[in-house]
Amino acid sequence: MPAPLILAAAAAACIASVHDGDTFRTCAGERIRIANIDAPELPGSPKCTEHRPRAWCDYDLGYRSRDALSALIATGPVRIDRSGRDRYGRTLATVTVNGRDAGEYLIARGLARRW
Repeated sequence: MPAPLILAAAAAACIASVHDGDTFRTCAGERIRIANIDAPELPGSPKCTEHRPRAWCDYDLGYRSRDALSALIATGPVRIDRSGRDRYGRTLATVTVNGRDAGEYLIARGLARRW
């Protein structure tokens, strides 16, 4: 498992791992789901094996989305503005890195869509 990305700043979040293009885990174990976006699924997602009509099962793009989010997070302080929880218990949040909205960053690159 890769070492946690520890970011230096008083209000910055420590990010332990990036699951996919719209979900990551903090060093404290909190699962964060970037609000208002949907990124492609990765292999093994039950959404794709159950053939849910709204599932986005482009695995190559899913890997690219995950890697882009991971690279963005590594560039600077991460701010998490929490707004609630989703049905899976993840924290919904607007996430910014160096003042850049992570969701908008992924959408602009075709690696996520508005939800």
